Amino acid sequence: MISFMRRNLASATGGLSSFAYLNATQFLGAMNDNIFKLLIIFFFIQLEGIERSHVVLATTGILYVLPFLLFSSSAGILADRFSKRNIIIATKLLELGIMILGLVSFAYSSKILSYCTLFLLASHSALFSPSKYGILPELLPSDKISKANGMMTSCTYLAIILGTFLASFLLDVTQRNFIIASGFCILFAFIGVVSSASIKYTSPSGSHKELNAHFVSDIYMTLKRVRHEPSLLAAMLGSAFFLFMASYTQLNMIPFAVTSLHLTDVQGGYLFLLTAIGIGTGSIIAGKISGRMVELALTPLAGIGITICFYLLDVFSHNLLICIPLVITIGIFGGMYLIPLDSYVQITSSKQYIGQTVAATTFMSFIGVLCASCLLYIVTEVFGVQADKGFTIVGSITLVVTALYTILFFDYLTRFVGMILSRLHFKITFNGYENIPDTPAVYICTHTAWNDTLLLLGAQRRRMRFFIEHEQDHSKWLKRLYRLLRVVLIPEIEPLEHNPSCLTAIKNTLKNGISVCIFIQDANVEGEFEKLKHARMVREILQDVNCPVLAVHIEKGEKNKKPRLFRRLMNKFRVPAVISFKSIPWDNSTPSPAKACLDAAIPLSRQLPKSSCSPKVNA
Repeated sequence: MISFMRRNLASATGGLSSFAYLNATQFLGAMNDNIFKLLIIFFFIQLEGIERSHVVLATTGILYVLPFLLFSSSAGILADRFSKRNIIIATKLLELGIMILGLVSFAYSSKILSYCTLFLLASHSALFSPSKYGILPELLPSDKISKANGMMTSCTYLAIILGTFLASFLLDVTQRNFIIASGFCILFAFIGVVSSASIKYTSPSGSHKELNAHFVSDIYMTLKRVRHEPSLLAAMLGSAFFLFMASYTQLNMIPFAVTSLHLTDVQGGYLFLLTAIGIGTGSIIAGKISGRMVELALTPLAGIGITICFYLLDVFSHNLLICIPLVITIGIFGGMYLIPLDSYVQITSSKQYIGQTVAATTFMSFIGVLCASCLLYIVTEVFGVQADKGFTIVGSITLVVTALYTILFFDYLTRFVGMILSRLHFKITFNGYENIPDTPAVYICTHTAWNDTLLLLGAQRRRMRFFIEHEQDHSKWLKRLYRLLRVVLIPEIEPLEHNPSCLTAIKNTLKNGISVCIFIQDANVEGEFEKLKHARMVREILQDVNCPVLAVHIEKGEKNKKPRLFRRLMNKFRVPAVISFKSIPWDNSTPSPAKACLDAAIPLSRQLPKSSCSPKVNA
């Protein structure tokens, strides 16, 4: 039957891609989850009274998170052992049965059966999550993962928007008839089954790991394994913290709308739509900014924006017109915060263990949801803090976490800021840009001024560490800038090939996934390149890490003194610059790397007016 539906649906749609069907399946599931979860919340509020809304939200939040803690590890193991596409279909069939059970619970006004249905709904989502995200690298090439995550997250929050709206709207138009409203959930679940059947079959990942009742030990072993990958564990924890922030915002929004903005509980549900709209928008923005690479620098920058908005929600808690754009802005920064983290987890994880890695991330994420529910209960019921002050509390927590991630992702942040500054300060022309690899590499470059670091940071998408020959005494501010940019100064009296500690630092930097730029003074370029090329210790280290080597040549012109009127604002302080990249085979049979680099740069220097070219421009 499933095969029959899949063939007919594919024929009717002209053969949509498997990613489109996956996105549709995820969309319908997320929408259904939010409709039914809110229906149960409104159902309990109707039974217990609006004054008990904090307790209802906290208890339903805790109950919803328990299956993710109990079953995430097992779901990850299943995703690695079996076809992820088959698991997705099975969970959609399970969702259909759960929705039917939900209708029965509303028909008999049974709180116990409603709680059981909510627990089963969360269990289905926990089983679905590792396969949903783990199948992406099997359906798409790695350079499209960031955009695909942005699109999927955007569609997910569009589903949350529709789900939140439909839960409130259906109760409005049916005069709080929960049976009719849950009937729509059954319909959406059935469409999700049909959509999931159209995803192409994917083979198992090859794992033979058995299910373990001691799931905590599985999570621990996964975390122990991923901590050896640069920034992977930090990305998983950051993704978990996002769910803490998002969950607290969702749980606190209805009490905030009732007590501070004097809205009804259903109107408070409408208010959360704005956050979901923002998250969807921010997800698209993050995908566009990241492009083919993962831009982890967005996470600490977005964290700062979220913190400010949380504080402002408290300050303007009684002004609906100000709260509306603030809630949307929180969502935008939230999407920009999350997408780089989830994309990095999927791209960096080993294919054999990607399901278990995603499961561990899900487990930690719902620890965050559990903490959000507990925090809401403690803040409101134990200490009697109002909902608007609750946003200040979670904003302060976000501030601390953002400061930590600014330190952890500082290399990503400096590269991103360097890229922005280089685009503002220079009008750059690239030559040999296609030679820049996606893997860590060694760049050997002539050094003319401190802003060469900005040009190199802006020219490639990986973190970079600089090693500069120190032939002159620098000013205090320049030394501080170099320290900020992770620059290592090499003493003149101790050349690089005679500096074992510096070479070891280069080797460890490359092994950590960070590119290296070796700046040399341009007084004797040919000799310096030859000296590095033939140095035995340098050769041994580069062969050990097996990374590509590129020669880089930078030409800078002068600022345009008399720009045209419509370009005056930009050209007044932008400097023309030409950067040449040339791959260098690292063996004795190759021509001189210096000559290859300089030969590549010669035609480029002709692109600048002769009167404006200068071998050394201190900007």
